[in-house]
Amino acid sequence: MSDLKPLSKEAIPAALEKAERYRLLNEPAEAESICLDILKADSENQEAIVTLLLALTDRFEKGYGVSDTQAKELLSRIKSEYDRNYYTGIFNERRAKAKLRQGAPDCRFQAYDLFREAMSWFEKAEAIRPPGHDDALLRWNTCARIIAQNKLVPRAEEERIELPLE
Repeated sequence: MSDLKPLSKEAIPAALEKAERYRLLNEPAEAESICLDILKADSENQEAIVTLLLALTDRFEKGYGVSDTQAKELLSRIKSEYDRNYYTGIFNERRAKAKLRQGAPDCRFQAYDLFREAMSWFEKAEAIRPPGHDDALLRWNTCARIIAQNKLVPRAEEERIELPLE
């Protein structure tokens, strides 16, 4: 592979706009590539970290395998506790939606668990949200509605069966 060409720091704002545009055009791989270039130039750029995380989770819809390890590493790099909680919720919510669409055995139980996990993260974000910033509350409500509309339930605990001793 040829050496990659470095992005100048002055080009970062325009590159962030392009990455967001590619996300909106449903081209997450292009957005991901741009974010990686930005992070090479500015490894702590919070907007690039979040955009990269969202681009990765956009790929759930395309059926691509996305590494949970990479997503969790990006989440750990988000400095704001509110944002870290909120985007961890987004990550789990998007995983839940992808599971629900799979239609595989057990997917409804897995989706339920992931939605509940997302809701837990949204509650953590809601508790420390800035005034007038109710995004976490809106996302929690969305998860609750999806659970209700799809009649998702947790997996039943297996009943303990005691076998008679002979």
